[in-house]
Amino acid sequence: MSGIVAHNKENKAIIMLSVLSGLFLAALDQTIISTALPKIAASLGGIELLSWIVSAYLLSSTVTVIIYGKLSDIYGRKKLFIAGIIIFLLGSVLCGLSNSIIHLILFRFLQGVGGGAIFANSMAVIGDLFPPAERGKWQGLIGATFGFASIIGPLLGGFLTDAVSWHWIFFINVPIGIASIAVLYRFLPYTQMHANRTIDYKGSFLLMAGISALMVGLLTDGVFNHTRTITLFAFSIIMFASFIKTERKAREPIMPLEIFRNRIFLVSILVIFITTMGFFGTVTYIPLFVQGVLGETATNSGLIMTPMVVAMVFSNIISGQIISRTGKYRFIAIFGMGMLTAGIFLLSSIGMSTTDSELFRNMMLVGAGLGTTFPTIMIAAQNAFDHSKIGVVTASLQFFRSIGGLIGVTAFGSIMISSLNVNLAGQTVTDPSALIEGGLSQLTAEQLTQLKSALSLSISNIYSIASLTAILGMLVSLFLKEIPLRKTHKPAVEEAGIELAENEGLFDAKNEPNR
Repeated sequence: MSGIVAHNKENKAIIMLSVLSGLFLAALDQTIISTALPKIAASLGGIELLSWIVSAYLLSSTVTVIIYGKLSDIYGRKKLFIAGIIIFLLGSVLCGLSNSIIHLILFRFLQGVGGGAIFANSMAVIGDLFPPAERGKWQGLIGATFGFASIIGPLLGGFLTDAVSWHWIFFINVPIGIASIAVLYRFLPYTQMHANRTIDYKGSFLLMAGISALMVGLLTDGVFNHTRTITLFAFSIIMFASFIKTERKAREPIMPLEIFRNRIFLVSILVIFITTMGFFGTVTYIPLFVQGVLGETATNSGLIMTPMVVAMVFSNIISGQIISRTGKYRFIAIFGMGMLTAGIFLLSSIGMSTTDSELFRNMMLVGAGLGTTFPTIMIAAQNAFDHSKIGVVTASLQFFRSIGGLIGVTAFGSIMISSLNVNLAGQTVTDPSALIEGGLSQLTAEQLTQLKSALSLSISNIYSIASLTAILGMLVSLFLKEIPLRKTHKPAVEEAGIELAENEGLFDAKNEPNR
């Protein structure tokens, strides 16, 4: 994409600060609400719909992220980024004003529509401002932002809920969002619009319909009957098949199918999908293990997650710096997958005698592996394409990351429940909810041991299967091809000419041609 306005390092730093603040908003709303859910249920009722407060945001942001990626390649990042924050803030205010559970779910869906634009454009803006060779250190900050949101979200949500009310977990977004808009409007460079390009409306509709049916089918399994769930999956398959047929003929496809012919991109989405599926399917159940098996408090279960997030942040930054300085990414991606696999494998051996220090070690390995892998894969995929496709490539990676996370949580949750039912068969107590709902005083010592043992074995089974998933991801990463990181936004052939000119002292890629 042409038309990128030159900015000095100071302006770029300001732009990145505003981008990170916008991204922080979207990432924060994935975690801040968790500690407020009990108070929301008490205030609005509808406890059977409580999970949809979280799921509605996930659904709409995942459905729209790929659409925004393509639109930003056509119309530029600035307008869509700012529009996304405005939609997000409107949804936040309406969420805060909600007086029924149905209204809150609908407005969370609206929030996710804005969040999809923020997720898609924040990654792509880095690609606009920095060539691949300089992108690593900034991708590290993106990962650090997600990590910080993961730490501060539950703590801030709990504080605001207790000190003021749950409504303020949404109202707090407004001042941060307004500040982000002001800086983005002032400093974010415009990208040139392509008036001769069209929007693939049919493809967009089919993709959104297919994703929506798939995600609703996954999210509502156990709420809907199996016939309805199977119907949703069948409808999703039909929509995806129609989408592929449409994209082959579309003048401006919303997801160009030729990008999947690129080996680096194909390996990247497979690694992202498999890794995210294993990761989210794993860490989701750590708090349940800490509270239900080890008998610790909810606060302690949150603190045990902290080493993982800290390791994720530092490894994200360090790996980004190494890539920027060396121009190499393949070994780093494989090394990151190795750490992630080792961490999940060690988690498969946890049990009733596991200590906090052992959990800390295992979680740090998982965090370090994840923090190394994700930004590295993002840089590799972006570097494999011309700059005009960076929006749709970035959004596609985000899309497969979201789908992988949702499938992981759902699939491993089903495995745990099935395993738990098997482990409790024939026991004198069959309700594991007593471990985390204050029913311990009604249990004998033998019953308590039975419950903890069954839950421990069930969660350990999850990690054993997740280890196989991580190993598969590491094997796929071995096929990642390494090509030189571009030092400019120019196509590869043109950049080769620029490098030759630089060697002859005729051109300075960081500034302007020498005269």
